[in-house]
Amino acid sequence: MTSTVPASLIRTTEGSALQAVLLDMDGTLVDTEGFWWDVEVEVFADLGHRLDEAWRDVVVGGPMTRSAGYLIEVTGADVAIEELTVLLNDRFEKRIGRGVPLMPGASRLLAELSAHKVPTALVSASHRRIIDRVLDSVGRHHFALTVAGDEVTRTKPHPEPYLAAAAGFGADPWRCAVVEDTATGVAAAEAAGCRVVAVPSVAPIAPAPGRVVVPSLEQVDLAFLRGLVADD
Repeated sequence: MTSTVPASLIRTTEGSALQAVLLDMDGTLVDTEGFWWDVEVEVFADLGHRLDEAWRDVVVGGPMTRSAGYLIEVTGADVAIEELTVLLNDRFEKRIGRGVPLMPGASRLLAELSAHKVPTALVSASHRRIIDRVLDSVGRHHFALTVAGDEVTRTKPHPEPYLAAAAGFGADPWRCAVVEDTATGVAAAEAAGCRVVAVPSVAPIAPAPGRVVVPSLEQVDLAFLRGLVADD
């Protein structure tokens, strides 16, 4: 986890119950979920295996070890998870070196959160090396804190990444708004006790108590996020 959180940061949300905004990366802020699948297809093709499109919904949003393990199991590929993880990260890093497209509404939302000095964290199951490359495109100045999947003991769907981010801000998870695009990420955020807005990227996500589902980040702004955690 990397952090540049000043001691007074939490006080910037005066007048609101919102204490922090915690954002997923792939498929939420950047349009890279398709990149990951393309990379998985390419790597397994090199290993002599063809991936079934139906497996895409199973691996989307998952931690690298879970996704890699599942694909090894269903293909029978003769490769260790550790080796496959390196192959996938290397290929993905090369892919995003050609540019990372932002999701519609992402740039505007990040600018609004920065302008109002809202404590904002990037919380991703991707490894640190990937996050740092993506931040070059998204703008690392938007985030006072970032949590990578290889920096926690248990990554999504376990709540640890979101609990770590909230703790990094000294915030109550119940007063944190999380934006996620996959069921795996939503499960992690809800298990941490956060309020969640889901913006599905690949697979649908159903509304539920404490969760709002919208079709695009273009429907999400600071007022919307503050409304999620407004006092009852």
